[in-house]
Amino acid sequence: MPTHRIMSIAVRYLLLVWIALIFIFPIVFMVISSFKPDLQLLSDSSSLRAFLPVGDLSFENYRNAFNRVPIHVFIFNSVFITGVTVVLSLVFCSMAAFTFIFLEWKGRGIVFSIVLATLIIPFETIAIPLLLIVNNLPWVGLEGFKMGWFNSYHVQIIPFAVDALTIFLFAQYFRDLPKDLVEAARIDGATWFQVYRKIIIPLAGPVIATAAILRFLFMYNNQLLWPIMVVQEETYRPVMLGLQYFFQLNTAWGEIMAYLTIITVPVLIFYLCLQRAFIASIASTGVKG
Repeated sequence: MPTHRIMSIAVRYLLLVWIALIFIFPIVFMVISSFKPDLQLLSDSSSLRAFLPVGDLSFENYRNAFNRVPIHVFIFNSVFITGVTVVLSLVFCSMAAFTFIFLEWKGRGIVFSIVLATLIIPFETIAIPLLLIVNNLPWVGLEGFKMGWFNSYHVQIIPFAVDALTIFLFAQYFRDLPKDLVEAARIDGATWFQVYRKIIIPLAGPVIATAAILRFLFMYNNQLLWPIMVVQEETYRPVMLGLQYFFQLNTAWGEIMAYLTIITVPVLIFYLCLQRAFIASIASTGVKG
């Protein structure tokens, strides 16, 4: 192999390693700092010692974090809310994309454009109107009939069960699938739902993984503004609201790092489970516009 070729490969890999380190450093800092007392954490933050497991290391921050906050309740709430939302989003958004791509109906192009246009609307602009709506909606559950959705799981799930980005991802993927499969199934007498369930969805594994990861990250990491507005009971609070407990009275930085390390674990596990399908989706379909 020519020398210039070897140098080119070496430079490329060094650049990739450097970019990877830039993304890894905050995680390393968070994990290492979670084992240090506050005074040492703050003094080490101005040097490379912040990224090294040196000094007075212990699990004290983790013990204090569990004593201060019901972490198991918050993690369960976040994982449950996020998991149910992701499942509903995959089902409803894939169905919506199927109707936009494979079904012929008047005005579908205009409706699809309106759906995509909602991507530019920040959630903060609709938060108050949405709050007023859910405050006046009835609900029938295990506790019986009541007005208003406050202090519940469904108020954190249903408003986010459908989103424009997931519909767009599915629509772009479905557009590249061979139409002959659908036409052959229809000729054989298959209903549209059978085409969707038995032909299209089995071929949509990569985009399902992509949409699931993106939706999971969005829901898990953005459970702050809306839960603050609609949840007052600790029983239904997600992990992001748990950070408030560490800023009361004296700020406990070490405990905050321990808490962040703990709540990051579900995200890493979810990503590792789907990363191969996610990479395959980016490489093959990819989210083409």
